Amino acid sequence: MADQPIVLEMRDIVKQFGEFRANDQINLQVKRGQIHALLGENGAGKSTLMNQLSGLLQPTAGDILINGQKVIVDSPSKAAELGIGMVHQHFMLIDAFTVTENIILGSEPVNGLKLNTKAAAAEIKKLSEQYGLDVDPNALAGDISVGMQQRVEILKTLYRGADILIFDEPTAVLTPQEIDELMTILKGLAAEGKSVILITHKLDEIKAVADQVTVIRRGKSIDSFPVAGVSSQELADIMVGRSVSLFSTEKEPAHPTDTILSVSDLTVKDARGVEVVKNLSLDFRAGEVVGIAGIDGNGQSEFISALTGLMPSASGKVTLKGKNITNKKPRQITESGVGHIPEDRHRFGLELDMTLAENIALQTYYKAPMSKAGVLDYGKINAHARELIEKFDVRTVNELVPASALSGGNQQKAIIARELDRDADFVIAAQPTRGLDVGAIEYIHQQLINQRDAGKAVMLVSFELDEILNVADRIAVISHGEITGVVDANETSKNELGLLMAGMSLAEARAQLAGE
Repeated sequence: MADQPIVLEMRDIVKQFGEFRANDQINLQVKRGQIHALLGENGAGKSTLMNQLSGLLQPTAGDILINGQKVIVDSPSKAAELGIGMVHQHFMLIDAFTVTENIILGSEPVNGLKLNTKAAAAEIKKLSEQYGLDVDPNALAGDISVGMQQRVEILKTLYRGADILIFDEPTAVLTPQEIDELMTILKGLAAEGKSVILITHKLDEIKAVADQVTVIRRGKSIDSFPVAGVSSQELADIMVGRSVSLFSTEKEPAHPTDTILSVSDLTVKDARGVEVVKNLSLDFRAGEVVGIAGIDGNGQSEFISALTGLMPSASGKVTLKGKNITNKKPRQITESGVGHIPEDRHRFGLELDMTLAENIALQTYYKAPMSKAGVLDYGKINAHARELIEKFDVRTVNELVPASALSGGNQQKAIIARELDRDADFVIAAQPTRGLDVGAIEYIHQQLINQRDAGKAVMLVSFELDEILNVADRIAVISHGEITGVVDANETSKNELGLLMAGMSLAEARAQLAGE
């Protein structure tokens, strides 16, 4: 790698938004055939830097060089001309279009006056085979998995001739198996001579595939060094600027008391009438975190939707402190004492075009002191938001910026601030740390433990087994909409949980593990 030429250099890049300096003289060098990780906390300026490289933003100051030549990247099409492609965290595909139609959109090949989709599909198939992507060019984008949709986004950049590929938090929505497959694909791209820039918070991914890492902290480039010479703990400490608890959350043993929420024989059907939650029974007690573990798509989302009033229950009963809340409206359930940190912060957690202050007030705007006689008091709304911004360390210019202007981690902190501030008896935290850096993860885990210690009942739904084992006191495993086992967190293992997630009963799983 040392003898490979530098294909990209960003020198003293400054990006200013009004008085806020998102990038402050950042320097970056990337070599051919290198996987170069950009590591930093949420809001550190990583995506802003890459948006300038991909033509979505222009630098306030500084230079970009491709193969030693200064260039002006003033649009995404110019970036494509220069061989730069970006795979965004939120995919940009049209569900009703085929894979081929999505890939050629904007650069359609023609044969006379007609689209030559057949030739394009053949080229896409060839690229797919060359890079081990295994994508069907004729499949509808809406019919393929999230992991396969990401491969389509990768093919889109390769089809346009990209030699420098930027991946922005590429594993945030992938299953563990899809993550492993993506890591193999990234290595394959580098082996073919492509240069890969990987924006991620996941230290194990950096250790697994990256050659070099550049750390950005609060808009400044702190250091750049080979990955092989540092541990995950050292990376975490450099990124955050202090010692962080990487592998465990400090907590006292739980002392659960009364049942707060009780679920009895709950069945939920999807739009097709198929049972996706089947006769599920589970109790949640004050002073306890119950983790819900399972592979994505096994009824977790529908279970949460039924508890929060977003989907009807076909049968069964949900009681909160003895009060029946089955099939109540979302606001009735919220006001009964349920807090909900949703798994999709953009779809269910925020109105991105509204201000941060308005988003923080979404659950309380209609009540005093936020409003009086139906008239909103923006002085009170904004003042309350400033208090929560400080209390929950939401990093923003002020409370009046749109929610869309915040990084993913700070958007999540804003949602958590809103939901925990209401002092709910039962808190649902669904994928609360998805796409977040280790500093933010440590903070959010501690907030959930604080809720437990304040006598609340907490339900943590996560695909990350490390997170479940670290934070939960008791773990319920869901498979095909049914609970396959409930275990104490300190009396189980990843192997046991994995067997339960595959559909085994607790007795079967323990018998198999005992026989190994």
